[in-house]
Amino acid sequence: MWRFAGAGVADGRRLIEAAFEAGVTLFDTADIYGFDGTGGFGDAEVLLGRIFAESPDLRARMVLSTKGGILPPLPYDSSPAYLAQALDASLTRLGVDQVDLYQIHRPDILTHPQEAARALEDAVTTGKVRAVGVSNYTPAQAQALASFLTIPLVSHQPEFSPLHLEPIENGLFDQAMERDMAVLAWSPLGGGRIAVPTDDRSRAVAEALDAKAADTGASRAAVAYSWIMAHPVRAIPIVGTQNPARIAELAQAFTIPWTRQEWYDILVAGRGERLP
Repeated sequence: MWRFAGAGVADGRRLIEAAFEAGVTLFDTADIYGFDGTGGFGDAEVLLGRIFAESPDLRARMVLSTKGGILPPLPYDSSPAYLAQALDASLTRLGVDQVDLYQIHRPDILTHPQEAARALEDAVTTGKVRAVGVSNYTPAQAQALASFLTIPLVSHQPEFSPLHLEPIENGLFDQAMERDMAVLAWSPLGGGRIAVPTDDRSRAVAEALDAKAADTGASRAAVAYSWIMAHPVRAIPIVGTQNPARIAELAQAFTIPWTRQEWYDILVAGRGERLP
């Protein structure tokens, strides 16, 4: 819901309904979504809250996730006082008493993980949050935070696509599988470079995806999402499109089978070099 703030209530509801039709149940927002560099902080949550006010049944049909810890112009703040304040502000904007998942948006270097853990535990204890996770954390940062928690970290939210393979290479996916953490993959189309290739590597990935698309009758984007979902970590692509027709294409991603050779062909194209 990064770009969701630009829609009105009626258009926003149509986008949500289109997502439900495509089989999407997880809706990922954040307090900073809508911020344009000078204003708009919280706008995506405000819009969703207005939609809930008119159509409260929609909330019960979704897994609702939001994030906090970025406060412009201050980069990051994961202190217990700020996270508690940020969570309350998000709940107010959304018009709900509880979110299903609350994630620290980016790690705050100046907050000891024990302090951040206290804030997350308090959020669950007070009933404002069902579960907690992290976004843009390294495996080591997640491990340090988890060591001070008595509740599980249930999610990682890293950037991941055929053009950004770091979670495979830095151990994040391994940690997620070991701990049974959900992985929410943001920018699954490589920041638009898979849709509109701009260099040799992105063109190679697009060509490999198109070969699979031709075999299955699916769109290139749906094939890219399916490739992400085929990894045993069971990653969930976070799709940012605000186009109902493209949202409808998401259903194709659930139906695309992969052979090992086909999946590795995409990986090799994304690496830009052969596997060892």
